[in-house]
Amino acid sequence: MKKIMLVCSAGMSTSLLVTKMEQAAEKVGDEVEIFALPMSDGINRLSTVDCVLLGPQVRFNLGKIKEEAAKVNPGLPVDVIDMMNGEKVYNYAKKLMDE
Repeated sequence: MKKIMLVCSAGMSTSLLVTKMEQAAEKVGDEVEIFALPMSDGINRLSTVDCVLLGPQVRFNLGKIKEEAAKVNPGLPVDVIDMMNGEKVYNYAKKLMDE
């Protein structure tokens, strides 16, 4: 099962997006675990996930997250999302994991 982690300031602004992404995954029959954490917790989970998406408010941490990910989970896709459409974000995460 693939694991997608969303990272934001406090882990709360992306919780609605998580629900919408889960619905999009369910609609196409994918089994995934999607969760949101604040930046401080997310950095400790990099070795346990298959994709990391940063919310727009923490985009300035992209370099730091990529650097940490390279140490513990080389090849881990990490990117910033600007949209809050669950289906589009889920499809983008799938694309990143397939590359």
